[in-house]
Amino acid sequence: MTGLWMTAKLDLAESFRARWFLVYSLVFGGALVLLLLSGLAESRVMGFSGLSRILIIYVQLCMAILPVFILLTTVRSVAGDREAGVIEYLLALPVSLSGWYWGKLTGRFVVVFAPVFLAMAAAAVFAALRGYGVPWTAFALNAVLLVSLIWCFLGIGILISSLTHSSDIAQGAAFVVWLTLLLFIDVILLGIMIREQIPAELVIGVSLMNPLQAFRVASMTIFDPALMLMGPSSHIILDALGVIGVQAYGIIYPVVLGSISAMIGYRVFRRGDLI
Repeated sequence: MTGLWMTAKLDLAESFRARWFLVYSLVFGGALVLLLLSGLAESRVMGFSGLSRILIIYVQLCMAILPVFILLTTVRSVAGDREAGVIEYLLALPVSLSGWYWGKLTGRFVVVFAPVFLAMAAAAVFAALRGYGVPWTAFALNAVLLVSLIWCFLGIGILISSLTHSSDIAQGAAFVVWLTLLLFIDVILLGIMIREQIPAELVIGVSLMNPLQAFRVASMTIFDPALMLMGPSSHIILDALGVIGVQAYGIIYPVVLGSISAMIGYRVFRRGDLI
C-alpha cells in the first residue's frame, strides 16, 4: 500500500505540473462558467430550470470529451514510461509491481475526476447562493455516473498501454477504440437493424454493452424517467430493467468493465516485466 500511495502521489505531482492538466481544468471549469453566465439557470424549457438544465448539458459534454481525453492521456502511462526508459528506474526503487501499476491508475483517477467534480460542486454552490433550485439527488447520481465512466475508460486505457510498447501506437489504438464505441452508439446499430431486420431487443441489448450507451441512457433517466427522447426503444429498455435498473446498470457495468480491463492489463504488465 505504501508503494501504491507513493506512486499515486508521484503521478499527481507530475500531472499538476503538466500543461494538459491546466487546459483540462479550464475546459470543464470554463464550460460551467459559460453555462451559468448564459442565463440557462434562469430559464425554463420543458419543465427544466435552475441547475437541472445546466447539469443535463454538462453531463452530455462530459460524455463527449472525457472518454477520448482519458484514453489519449492514460495510454501513455505504461507505454510512455517504458519508451522513455523511466520505468526501469522506478521499478528499481522499493516499489512492488502491483503498487506501481495500481498507484498510476489511482493517481490518474484523482487527476481526471477532481476538476470535473469540483466544477459541478462550484456550480451547485453558486446556484444555491442565487436561490436557484439544486436537485441534490440528480447531482449525486450524475457524480456517481461520472465516476463509473471515468473508471471504465481508465481501465481500458491502461490495458491498451500495457499491451503496446510505443506511445504512438498506444494513442492510435486508443483513438480507434473511442471512435468505434462512439459510432456504435446509434449509427451502425441502426443501420444493421434496418438492413438485416434483426430483432430490436437484440440490437438494444448489444448497444447497451457499449459503456458510452449505458452511461447515456442512465443519465437520461435522471431527468427523463420515461426516456421519451429515445422513442420506441425506451419501452424495451424500461420493460426489461425499469428506471432504477437502468441507473444501476449504467453505474455497475462500466465499473466492472473498467476493473476487468485494468486487471487484464496488470497481468500483461506483470508477465512482460518478469520476462
